[in-house]
Amino acid sequence: MTTENDLVLIYFEDTPLVFARVERIVPDAKPDWYHITLLMLQVPVQTVTWILKDIYINGETFTMNGKQMRLEKVVAPVEPGPEDMENIEHGAPTQQDGKVISFADLKKD
Repeated sequence: MTTENDLVLIYFEDTPLVFARVERIVPDAKPDWYHITLLMLQVPVQTVTWILKDIYINGETFTMNGKQMRLEKVVAPVEPGPEDMENIEHGAPTQQDGKVISFADLKKD
């Protein structure tokens, strides 16, 4: 579920267009509709407020001026913690269930 301070990728006609941060989500007078304020992460930075149903905020396709739009929540990759960085610095593997595949062995065929 997309909430305030989440990052979203806005798709226009199934093409990624721009990243935005959800600034505010406020209920509308109509049930299941919300005013969603987005900080567009582009140059120049600007905010927009759209009135969308909750299902549209959570990724369903909708239309604006006859064009398909979609919001996709962006999940940031997990950064390595201090213990992971120590393992990397000392050359220790970070995963114990990983398997190393040799390119030299693959080229022998």
